[in-house]
Amino acid sequence: MKKLFTAMLAASGAIAASGAALAAQPQPWEMYFQPAATSIMHQITWFGTYTFWFITPITLLVLGLLAWVLLKYRASVNPTPSRTSHNTLIEVIWTVGPVIVLLFLAVPSFQLLTAQYSPPEEPALTVKATGYQWYWGYEYQDGDEPMSFDSLLLADDDRDAAGKADKAAYPRLLAVDNEMVVPVGKTVRVLVTAEDVLHSFAMPAFGMKMDAVPGRMNETWFKAEKEGLYYGQCSELCGKDHAYMPIGIRVVSEEQFATWRAAAAADLEGANKALMASIETKNKLALNGQ
Repeated sequence: MKKLFTAMLAASGAIAASGAALAAQPQPWEMYFQPAATSIMHQITWFGTYTFWFITPITLLVLGLLAWVLLKYRASVNPTPSRTSHNTLIEVIWTVGPVIVLLFLAVPSFQLLTAQYSPPEEPALTVKATGYQWYWGYEYQDGDEPMSFDSLLLADDDRDAAGKADKAAYPRLLAVDNEMVVPVGKTVRVLVTAEDVLHSFAMPAFGMKMDAVPGRMNETWFKAEKEGLYYGQCSELCGKDHAYMPIGIRVVSEEQFATWRAAAAADLEGANKALMASIETKNKLALNGQ
């Protein structure tokens, strides 16, 4: 019994530690949203549940009315159909009812829309994301030394060299060679554009989706609540390799971000490997309760 309890504690610790590394990604047969990692996504999740309690009774009501009409007024039991053309009570109900329902949906909907375009504070970091056929380019516009790099789908042959052989943390067709790295708990402004055709920068766990339009600069933001590696994809059909255009955002502590940012300007590959080693060490310490 004691061994079982110890094993359960170790397993729970491993899950907690791996959670910091895996964060959120698509799961097989997933039917709902990914776990929320921002306040906006929490609101989207709440709004989805909220609208469900309107949709369900309305759907059941319509289904019941259709079944009632089909059974009660079928030709075999109702050979002489009614010629009623007007009923004031029914017309008032089906006019006022939907108006009330729409009001209950519109108010929180507009509140959510306003929140999506209203950052709670001045952004601590600005990153420009440019869509290309078929990869993303990131430009960090903070500090005195801007930095830019490309983020492409990680090929299977490059996994070992990149230190990303673990497909649980770096899923096939979602892992990238260079993730966007941002600090946890900080508001990040993302400027989104495209170089060639329409793309769309989408990160489900952040509740973020912004079109990338050539010749136009769109703006969005996020504030990640917990560290980890998050995955999204281009969400606008952009050509033959649209399905191979993933987005990876790695959320780290402020100290880890500062170290990575200072090193990445001169050696991006080395900075990424050092960051991954730092995260692995941190996870091991968390697993051991240190």
